[in-house]
Amino acid sequence: MAPRKSPLFDTATTVGKIMSFLGVSALCGILAAGLIFPLAATGGAAASTGSDILDDIPVELQEEPLSTPARIYANDGETLIATMFMENREPVSLDEISQPMKDAIVAIEDERFYEHGGVDAQGVGRALVHNLTRPTQQGASTLTMQYVNNILNNAAIVRGEGRVLASGLEEKTYADKLREMKLAVSLEQEMTKDEILEGYLNIVMLGGQNYGVEAAAQYYWGVSAAELDVQQSATLAGIVQAPNQYRPDVEENLEASEYRRNVVLNTMLRNGYITQEEYDEAIAVDLGETLENNSLDPGCMAAGNNVAGSSYFCDYVVTELTADTEFGQQFGEDEDSRFEFIARGGFDIVTTLDPELQEAAHEEVMETTPIGTTVTNSSGEEEAVVSVLNTQEPGTGNILSMAQSTDWVPETDDPSETTQNLNVGFNHRGGEGFNTGSLLKPFVAAAWIEEGGSMDDLVDASRDHYPDGSTWEASCVDGGQIRLNEPGGWDVFNVAEDAERDMSVDFGLYYSINTATVATAYDMDLCAITDVADRLQLQSEGGITLQDQIGQPSFLLGSLEMTPLTMSTAYATFANDGELCQPRVVESVVDGQGTEYEPQPVDCEQVIDPDVVAQVNDTMINIAEEQAAGGNPPFPMAGKTGTHHNGAHTWFQGFTEGLATSAFVGRYQSNETLWGETFAGEYHEEFFGSTLAMPMWYDYMSRVGDNYATGDFREADDSPFDNRRSWRYSWSDLPSAGSNNSDDDDNGDDDDDD
Repeated sequence: MAPRKSPLFDTATTVGKIMSFLGVSALCGILAAGLIFPLAATGGAAASTGSDILDDIPVELQEEPLSTPARIYANDGETLIATMFMENREPVSLDEISQPMKDAIVAIEDERFYEHGGVDAQGVGRALVHNLTRPTQQGASTLTMQYVNNILNNAAIVRGEGRVLASGLEEKTYADKLREMKLAVSLEQEMTKDEILEGYLNIVMLGGQNYGVEAAAQYYWGVSAAELDVQQSATLAGIVQAPNQYRPDVEENLEASEYRRNVVLNTMLRNGYITQEEYDEAIAVDLGETLENNSLDPGCMAAGNNVAGSSYFCDYVVTELTADTEFGQQFGEDEDSRFEFIARGGFDIVTTLDPELQEAAHEEVMETTPIGTTVTNSSGEEEAVVSVLNTQEPGTGNILSMAQSTDWVPETDDPSETTQNLNVGFNHRGGEGFNTGSLLKPFVAAAWIEEGGSMDDLVDASRDHYPDGSTWEASCVDGGQIRLNEPGGWDVFNVAEDAERDMSVDFGLYYSINTATVATAYDMDLCAITDVADRLQLQSEGGITLQDQIGQPSFLLGSLEMTPLTMSTAYATFANDGELCQPRVVESVVDGQGTEYEPQPVDCEQVIDPDVVAQVNDTMINIAEEQAAGGNPPFPMAGKTGTHHNGAHTWFQGFTEGLATSAFVGRYQSNETLWGETFAGEYHEEFFGSTLAMPMWYDYMSRVGDNYATGDFREADDSPFDNRRSWRYSWSDLPSAGSNNSDDDDNGDDDDDD
């Protein structure tokens, strides 16, 4: 790259004319003679003339805060989840750095550091002679000048100007060098030698993304800077000359790094910093054998080492911080600038993650389908069977846990390793979601009640066929109705035997009878159902809503794909008396200078009447407490199962007063059936939401539920049931069944039910 043109050597300027007259060699001679800088030289006219030249050099040391990692914490503000950084640095005071480290850097980089005033005239003269008489080039930068250079680089990077003075990226001009010299002299007049040395040892690059001796000591040997011994100190001091050439953790660099270390040790011995015995002992050390091989995993890759399985939550947080939203925009103009701003700013970010709930969620998903649980698809390829859990807090939207039984590993072909967060959608590096199955049925019941119905109303669940051309009321579409367009009509199947008979809406929801749900919808306005769904923000990742599917009534049985977090948010609304709260992960954000930024707000809205919610909960309480808890729940709970129509994946979505949790088990790479498959050590002849998802949900909620509110749910003012928990689900109390058209699937078109 061509040198930058400097105004210093523009002959139109006063300084340029002087420099043209004197010539560069003469300048170097003046420097060597000590005429410019107030070193050991005497004053007088000559020195004054040199100072006058420097006075025309417009320089100002514009410092910026050192780039330090951002730290992401759990909701206790103490449990570290992960760090984000562009430069791995941990600033320490000089008394937290070992004496051998201080001695090593002075010996090899600036042996006259404690004698000069910022620029070493002897060093300049020595470099001048060397560069004029030999083919190689030698520098004369003092530690102070190097510190200045690093400060300038850091400031340029922070301001987005690039690393303008970094060796190898752009050639340094004489103007740059003079600027450094002048700034170094000024710095020496403002700071003590110890302050300069401390600053230098905290800012210097030491290989890869490691900056400063504390971070480098931890990375290479797993020790603090205070614990660095002679040979370790010499190794780090040797790296400074060419950080990525001498970093010892790169195998091809090891020999060169050890050679450079030995050069430093020899210099330390020559300058009296170490004894012959210490030299002999240090030089005999095999550098490669001392390295701890500590991997540097910035960001979410290492999160799981701190809080089990938290890499996916961590990635969700980073996405929220850098997103083009009102919250994210306060950190920069675009995603890249936001990330760099945070990763350099020493931010402390406190999230909503509850480490105890996260640990429990991770253990439960791993126990249900351990990493490596796979089945073979029809193409002969291995596919992962995964378990997923996420928990939100009703009333705040705080995401308290987010786990899945895969390893967070980028760019891999292993189906059990993926950075795709199965809890969420595309905007958070997730996927399309999954068919929700019978999870939609409580919302059909809610619409029924809003339209004036009751949970004890009878519907004709004996009807299992709707002919092509049959009409359904839909006030929100042209003509006020939709006409079924299904050659041969639509056959609705139930899993339960003898289920085709009249039954209450409550009974049909408890046993998840497809014909009951469809009959309920047929007797009402379909748009009332889609309106409830819209208020609960139920839509696909592509923005498809139930309203968009209204022409195909099979949407009633969960054909639309949605993410576990979407469903968790909707069910948390039923735990929270009809008030929906947006998912939230960031509690507070403070940068390294103590500046506080706006956290994510608690954003809640009443979307369903509390009395409607309470009536639907009357049924879901019995589902969870009878079906999941076997009639003996540890505290009040409610929920609903769901199953993909082909048995590819299953759900249990449930809640207590204080926690709403989505549980998912199944494939994520295809929709092929899991019926008849063996995985997680068990043969699954049938595969429903009650098979694995419901037990996983119950085990998890039993462990963590009483960490939050566990009171009973609000009761409806006009509930049709005197006792919401009374047993009212006896098949013998129903009218006689008609013909039984049951099949392995309860909906031959789009969904399976439990």
